[in-house]
Amino acid sequence: MKLPKLPRLTVWLGIACMLLAQIALLYPQQIGVALFKVALVATAGVLGYYLDRSLFPYARPDGYLAETQLNRYKTVPNEQESDFRVNEGYHLVFALAMIRRAVIVGFAMLAIGLGA
Repeated sequence: MKLPKLPRLTVWLGIACMLLAQIALLYPQQIGVALFKVALVATAGVLGYYLDRSLFPYARPDGYLAETQLNRYKTVPNEQESDFRVNEGYHLVFALAMIRRAVIVGFAMLAIGLGA
């Protein structure tokens, strides 16, 4: 019998909860501060994402994919193909758009994290 696959990052969620429980046991007065900082960083990630979307509305990474959202899962790719195919000639642009978004979101989170 095969066990169901856990959602992504479940292990890291468990580690984070254990660390939060450890903070609660050792320093209960710091729980509010820790949760406040987590909320700030998470909010900064969302704001960084929407900042990227508003600054580059015509260069979204999913715009370089070969399939649209509607017909993406109609064909089953074989093991030699990627799950999401990129249009021919746009592999570098797709990669740069993904890196650009990650850098903008990362720096927004870093700015809020350093400023709080």
